[in-house]
Amino acid sequence: MYVHKDIKAQTKQEFYQQLLLQFKGLIEGETDFIANLSNGSAILFDHLENVNWSGFYLYKNDELVLGPFQGKPACVRIAIGKGVCGAAAKEKKSIIVEDVHQFEGHIACDGATESEIVIPMIKGEKFLGVLDIDSPVKARFSEEDEYYLTKFVEILLTGSNI
Repeated sequence: MYVHKDIKAQTKQEFYQQLLLQFKGLIEGETDFIANLSNGSAILFDHLENVNWSGFYLYKNDELVLGPFQGKPACVRIAIGKGVCGAAAKEKKSIIVEDVHQFEGHIACDGATESEIVIPMIKGEKFLGVLDIDSPVKARFSEEDEYYLTKFVEILLTGSNI
């Protein structure tokens, strides 16, 4: 059973370990993919500092389509290879952008966004979409964030029927 708790951690590692435990508890027993995406975007938006958008784009008909998210309204469809999300989808790998204004072809849904991280969602051989998180702070995301957010996606995909 999930009970919302503030995360009080000394290090980023401790923070993410507590976040992952809370997320496991949140989706425990729930296998609906959309429900778990919804709660996933909410828990990230609620707990991550300096984040102005957190959500998912789902792979449908050879493009990314907006899924559950928290933040300002977003672009609904993104072509594979376009923007940070489309580039991560094309390459099937995570991308960290320290300054979105330096990323050629960046899609600006929120003018306040300065940095971004995108983690692909792949279950087995099947590409399902991406986790996208934006920040109003330049260089907000690190390889440590990438590592733990990849673990977050693994928990999400393991706990969901897809």
